[in-house]
Amino acid sequence: MKASLAIRHLTIVLVAAVATACGASAPARFYTLAASATPGSEAPTPCAVSVGPVSVPPAVDRPQFVVQVSENRVELDEFNRWAAPLNDAIARAVAGNLATLLGTPDVAVAPLASFDPTYRVSIDVQRFDSVQGRYAAIDAVWTVRATATARVQSGRTLARENVQGEGYDALAASHSKALAKVSSDIAATIRRMAKTQR
Repeated sequence: MKASLAIRHLTIVLVAAVATACGASAPARFYTLAASATPGSEAPTPCAVSVGPVSVPPAVDRPQFVVQVSENRVELDEFNRWAAPLNDAIARAVAGNLATLLGTPDVAVAPLASFDPTYRVSIDVQRFDSVQGRYAAIDAVWTVRATATARVQSGRTLARENVQGEGYDALAASHSKALAKVSSDIAATIRRMAKTQR
């Protein structure tokens, strides 16, 4: 009887120890995309810009980092995740970049009530590739629509940034730099459209 109680007690202790070890072994880390554009030499473009919707490929539309490990294989990292849905994070990073590049504070992520934009930007991300320790690449088709005239200008940006380091921090930073290139192309289009509307 005593042996049976001792075995039962030992089993409970071992199960608790294993559960504690599993729970504490690998805490999840969360990452964001940042607005990383720097102001150019162009004069400010006084306008209001709405960014969104943004669509991303289904393969990367998930909280986990999706890392390319070969041409036809990817891996999901359960412990390294995006802090927000990827389409929302991209929209916010691009909005921050456009505010800097155009020199206007009137840039918002759609939809926003009581906001009447001069231009609406939509982005369809065709590829969002993450290769740890090597590069981050974004292939985006984007559209700028002038709300007053319904005039539309479209473009495509393929941006690839080398990763400066092995960790996921470096990978997220490279994606942010790639988005700055996408944003720069969009800002240039908005500036051209604004000049022709004057």
